[in-house]
Amino acid sequence: MAYNLLQGKKGVVFGALNEQSIAWKVAEKAHEEGAEIVLTNAPIALRMGTINELAEKTEAKVIAADATSLEDLENLFRESMEILGGKVDFVLHSIGMSPNVRKGLDYDELNYGYYHKTLDVSAFSLHKVLSTARKMDAINEWGSVVALSYVAAQRTFAGYNDMADAKAILESIARSFGYMYGRSRRIRINTISQSPTPTTAGSGVSGFDKLEDFSDRMSPLGNATADDCANYCITLFSDLTRKVTMQNLFHDGGFSSMGMSYRAIEQYEKSFKDCPE
Repeated sequence: MAYNLLQGKKGVVFGALNEQSIAWKVAEKAHEEGAEIVLTNAPIALRMGTINELAEKTEAKVIAADATSLEDLENLFRESMEILGGKVDFVLHSIGMSPNVRKGLDYDELNYGYYHKTLDVSAFSLHKVLSTARKMDAINEWGSVVALSYVAAQRTFAGYNDMADAKAILESIARSFGYMYGRSRRIRINTISQSPTPTTAGSGVSGFDKLEDFSDRMSPLGNATADDCANYCITLFSDLTRKVTMQNLFHDGGFSSMGMSYRAIEQYEKSFKDCPE
């Protein structure tokens, strides 16, 4: 059911790759709620994914942009404002990648070139997006920027590796820019700490299936799906949340507030019984 929460609004959605992507779901929901959008991803991602199908479905234009390139970002916002007929009202940053995770390197044996790449793509890109948008005055007053994060920014999760550092930096950038952008132009900036979600990037984390199962057992409401996350993003883009900014908002079925659950204990006991002596 659509509520017309974004009727008349315009936005830029970073990171849609395929139907598994949270950004893909956000784009669909934003279109359903009345928004006009521009889709963007890195050139290599556009070649790998199926974003043109999404563009057709949402009546959106696709602009290739490497979110780590200031030149690409300037071109992206310039073209977006031309296509949409003015400034944008919301931006979704759904970008994350770790060569160290892909290569299976342990945290104490990181390749530092890869490490910098992780931070640049997964965190510094948000700073570049916000800095570029601010200099170009590309976001309307009372606009909203949402970036996707994970609880590993606050807690240690084996296998999440240098992505945890990236998410911690991402959240700090959101707070710092939230103050600056809020004070000067009433633009709000938040991060969403989402449940483990089987996206292309998320599934690349070692032991992801076990992490997803454990999180689901720990969470009173179960894991939040990509569709659930998209609905939450829409509320943050809407005028209903005008005074919400600089927050890291946990969207994880209650996982982040739990210590232990009966369902997790039951799974542990089952695993223990099944182990050979």
